Parts: sequence; structure tokens; C-alpha cells
Amino acid sequence: MRLGVLSDIHANRVALEAVFADMPAVDGLVCAGDVVGYNPWPAECVAAVRDREIPTVQGNHDRAASTGSAFGFNGMARAGVDYAREQLDEEAVEWLGSLPTERTLADGRVKVVHGHPDDPDHYTRPSEFDPELLGDEDVLVMGHTHVQHHERYDEGVVMNPGSVGQPRDGDKRAAYALLDLEEMTVEERRVNYSVRAVIDAVREAGLPERIGTRLLDGR
Repeated sequence: MRLGVLSDIHANRVALEAVFADMPAVDGLVCAGDVVGYNPWPAECVAAVRDREIPTVQGNHDRAASTGSAFGFNGMARAGVDYAREQLDEEAVEWLGSLPTERTLADGRVKVVHGHPDDPDHYTRPSEFDPELLGDEDVLVMGHTHVQHHERYDEGVVMNPGSVGQPRDGDKRAAYALLDLEEMTVEERRVNYSVRAVIDAVREAGLPERIGTRLLDGR
């Protein structure tokens, strides 16, 4: 079985479409959260994930958009949440609110969380990857840091596919991964997309300009 693994789309429709166009044939998709936030296409990205029935966990921006509480968010993050709440219809908001913080797939072989198995808001950076993060599953998928990385241990695989819509590892290209459960391998992939188109859309939507321009640096 081969899975396409996504995370942190953050309402970036242009990047998401580029990822879908680049992705080879897979047996399924999974998303480690934060479908919305920051960028100007929250409704379109929610619809894209829902239409494909992609198993998804709730990220902190998804939760904030569903509850209206962006406590602790910086100005850019808060603006993205406020914009999402303006753009999303009631059904989309309810869908975001209904997302679980954890999912298991492939007969229990894959566990998906947003930040950390014990804390969905914890940034589990590559330096913290450890086989002790694994439970009964063979593969643990996390997002939240927007940093693409994976480690393979005797006990299994710990991975972060990186961010589709707002990479923060110095590479501006959209990030995703392919997980092969037969070979127990991860292929990290990057895709070019029109960052300039996102910058223009951010400006047109009245969102903070830095939301768009930071994408040029992959930060």
C-alpha cells in the first residue's frame, strides 16, 4: 500500500493543486491537519480535502477557525483565522470542528496526529524524532512544524511530510511525501508552484502582506 501524505495546507490552493498534479498513483491520501489558516483560499482547500474524502486530523488553525478562538496566535495567524471564518460556510466550520486529534489507518499500522502523540499543539522538531514516539503503529505521521523530515528505526518510521502551503525549512516549494507500507519507505517530494500568484491573492484579500512574501524564502 502506498499513501500520499499531506500536512499544513494552510488555505494555499495554488500549492495544493500543484501537489495533486505532481502526485503519482497512490492507494490513499492522509492529511496531518491545518487545512486552513494564513492563506486566502480556506473554503476551496476544505472542499478539496472533503471531496476527496481524505482522512484528516485537526490542526491548531483548524480548531481556531471552528471555535473562533485564536488565543496565543500572532497577528498573521490571527488574520488568517479571522479570514477563514468569514469565508467558510457553516458546514465547513462544523467539519473542521468535528476533526479528531488522532487517526489510525491501514489496520492500525499508521497513526496520524498534528503536533505530537501526547500534545496536538507541541512542535515535534526533527531533533525530537525518536522511536519512543511510536506506539503499536508502524508509522507515526506528524505535521505542525512545517519541516519535512523522516527517520526509520527498527521499531518503525516517524515522519513529517512538510507543509503543502507554507514550508518553513528554507525550501519554498510545496512539500508532501509518499509512504510505502510494504517497503516501509518514505519518499519526500517538493513541487514548484506560483508563489507570486499567492502573494497577489493575499494582497487582494486584504491579508497581511508578509503572509505571502514569506513564502519566497520558505519561512
